[in-house]
Amino acid sequence: MLFEFLNPPFMQRALIAAVLVGITAPAIGIYLVQRRQALMGDGIGHIAMTGVGLGFLLSTSPVWMATAVAVAGAVTMELIRWYGHTRGDLALAMLFYGGMAGGVMLINLSDTGSNANLTSYLFGSLSTVSESDVIAISVLAAFVMLVTVGLRRQLFAVSQDEEFARVSGLPVRVLNLLVAVTAAVTVTVAMRVVGLLLVSALMVVPVAAAQQITKSFKVTFVLSVVIGTAVTLTGTVTSYYQDVPPGATIVLLAIAVFVALTALAAPLARRRARASETKGAECTLEVPPARRGADDVRV
Repeated sequence: MLFEFLNPPFMQRALIAAVLVGITAPAIGIYLVQRRQALMGDGIGHIAMTGVGLGFLLSTSPVWMATAVAVAGAVTMELIRWYGHTRGDLALAMLFYGGMAGGVMLINLSDTGSNANLTSYLFGSLSTVSESDVIAISVLAAFVMLVTVGLRRQLFAVSQDEEFARVSGLPVRVLNLLVAVTAAVTVTVAMRVVGLLLVSALMVVPVAAAQQITKSFKVTFVLSVVIGTAVTLTGTVTSYYQDVPPGATIVLLAIAVFVALTALAAPLARRRARASETKGAECTLEVPPARRGADDVRV
């Protein structure tokens, strides 16, 4: 049966989560790429592990607890970026490694946690996506899209040039914090599908792939979301039929798309260059030598 994968309830939940992840991860990732903070999601993923461990230790939702801890960590990262100066890298390293170590320790101290639970959050797991996870992911994904689409002009301005944005009257520090918080929320949205260790790749690779063949921010945004959604859905279905890890499958598919579009970009750029040269030659206004002067026009 062609659509057999739609029958199991756990696959229905996994596919919903995959679509939401495929949309939200590139949506915030494009701003991180513009800000040259492509690895920010990886750092937040390390910190979120402590939230997952706290969730198991306190017998509460690991998703919501991871969200709270990841947001706190993202705000701390942004404050370190502002005030850390020369020791900022060291402080961030301790924050990242401490978050991962704290998560491992807390999960092992809890009565309900285990190494299997840890693996499912680190690398993603289709069978463990519950109805409560889907509800939490849906609410968080709505927040991410509200911010990334509703404030796209302001976030783009801050991501491109903070000084220009500040002179223009934009609240730069508030917007920077909002980007950090939205990235943290996206990490917790994606951890059930691709895992905390691989979520950063889904934020960055679809954007990098889209940039190979696009020029405008708007087109790049739309295409990266399309690529993200396509690879998460394809990877989820592939993992069901082939019994392979969903997170690794999704990331490898995203990299394959990047390689394919990179290979396509070179001949496409040459074709555009030739077309531009031809158009330029056709548009050159021939002016008789006796009349050439300051008014000569060349398009």
